[in-house]
Amino acid sequence: MKKIFLKLVLFCLCLWLFGDTVKISVMEGDSVSLNSDLTEIKEDDVIQWRFGDKNTLIAEINVTADRITVYDDVLDGRFRDRLKLDNQTGSLTITNTTTEHTGVYERQINGVRKRFSLTVFVKISVMEGDSVSLNSDLTEIKEDDVIQWRFGNKNTSIAEINKRTNNITVYDDVLDGRFRDRLKLDNQTGSLTITNTTTEHAGGYKLQINSEIKRFFLTVNGEFKNVYTLSVKEGDSVSLKARFNKTKDDDVIQWRFGDKNTLIAEINVTADRITVYDDVLDGRFRDRLKLDNQTGSLTITNTTTEHAGVYERQINGVRKRFSLTVFGEFIIVSVMEGDSVSLNSDLTEIKDDDVIQWRFGDKNTLIAEINVTADRITVYDDVLDGRFRDRLKLDNQTGSLTITNTTTEHAGVYERQINGVRKRFGLIVYTRLPVPVIISNSAHCSSSSSSSSSSSSCSLVCSSVLNVSDVNLSWYKGISVLSSISVCDLSISLSLPLEVEYQDKNTYSCVLNNPISNQTTHLDINTLCHTCADSVHCCGPIAAVIRLVLSALVGVATVIILVYDIRSRRAERDQAHIHTSGA
Repeated sequence: MKKIFLKLVLFCLCLWLFGDTVKISVMEGDSVSLNSDLTEIKEDDVIQWRFGDKNTLIAEINVTADRITVYDDVLDGRFRDRLKLDNQTGSLTITNTTTEHTGVYERQINGVRKRFSLTVFVKISVMEGDSVSLNSDLTEIKEDDVIQWRFGNKNTSIAEINKRTNNITVYDDVLDGRFRDRLKLDNQTGSLTITNTTTEHAGGYKLQINSEIKRFFLTVNGEFKNVYTLSVKEGDSVSLKARFNKTKDDDVIQWRFGDKNTLIAEINVTADRITVYDDVLDGRFRDRLKLDNQTGSLTITNTTTEHAGVYERQINGVRKRFSLTVFGEFIIVSVMEGDSVSLNSDLTEIKDDDVIQWRFGDKNTLIAEINVTADRITVYDDVLDGRFRDRLKLDNQTGSLTITNTTTEHAGVYERQINGVRKRFGLIVYTRLPVPVIISNSAHCSSSSSSSSSSSSCSLVCSSVLNVSDVNLSWYKGISVLSSISVCDLSISLSLPLEVEYQDKNTYSCVLNNPISNQTTHLDINTLCHTCADSVHCCGPIAAVIRLVLSALVGVATVIILVYDIRSRRAERDQAHIHTSGA
């Protein structure tokens, strides 16, 4: 009875000294913080961090001695350059974790202790359908070794080697048979191979060799075949949805971003921890990330083009990707048909790992690319029926794109992508304008007279046959616009009338213009407009013709009369001569 009482006292004392052990999991290569639970350190505080079975001191803050020390060379240097102590709170961060950092950490603050159990998973990825091996790191199995492989949150046994009983067993019918005929155990090393993987095999694997434990986290990239595409206007918010309405008790949800799969947000339900890492990647996500603690969905607020790229959601090893496009300013560029135009990349030089792509049109067709890593510069000028053939030039210093000898087929939306960051250009190609024509619309003279003067008005029309869009036709008096007409459609004839006085000494012109060019015809009043005093010239062409015809008829009649008169007189004279001769 006395022994039982002593054990009970010892157990209670341990609970009082150590409290609950906080369990923390992290992927190999990531950072993890062990919190001191302090908001600030007091003047007489002594904070120590210890690790492992031998309780080795690895970090210490002694305020009285004004000393902050990390002992990162202990334990064969496994913590070298990886420990960071917060001098405000005493929390400990371990960077670039490896499986050697797995174990129990103890925090002591003035003798009060708290323990953290850290598990570092070996991160392994495989494409769905491929095989993957989880290595035991043994070169051979000893005679008394017991090797067990377990899977999932419930630690289900899936394979075992027991050299003591000389048994090798795979339990591939467990968990609804997801591992059936897919598990292979190496009887020399104890390594486990999973063949023909599916997304059901993603998750945590535990290897136990006697009393030593090693953990693996397998991701199966089958879902990447269906990448969700989202787009958002710069400055707006966007939500990346989790797959369910409520998180479960054992869920671990991670959100990662970019080529390096940087961790930016995490929910660990078991550890009761919700964390956003918004200071990573040069702080581009600072104060912009919101995690929904009910669903695990991630919202990015006040987006910029720096947030464009691929996001990966991991829920207990099952992954899904989202491709986010953030549309920044839309640059409008205009060019005259036949001229060249450059779309600027905004770079002064290209970096070693840059991938620059230029795309065109509704289907976002790739037309040009620079891949520095692959040392490749490519123009795809045969796409889209060859409309870009021999017209694309890529600047190998800046990545800017030039289109030469443009036609209206090149008008549209161009998208520049630099490592996932996108910018759009709207190109407008204007057809060259014809010269407008001014004609007189006067069918007759219109005159009025007074005691001192006489004046005439002249009707004119300026016209142009178009095969272009977005143009204006205008009459100008000097530099002032008298009248104007616009058209946005193609193949439309434009005409604009004008009434002027013959004696008007002002300068008139007809102008056809679009946003980047114009064509002008100046009015010559003396050529197109005449007064009635100018006889035939003042009246219409029909009246002039009639007058000419009448004049011709009168002339012919006069000639006939004259001929008849001359012949009559000659006949009379001849007759008189005959009578005289007879007498």
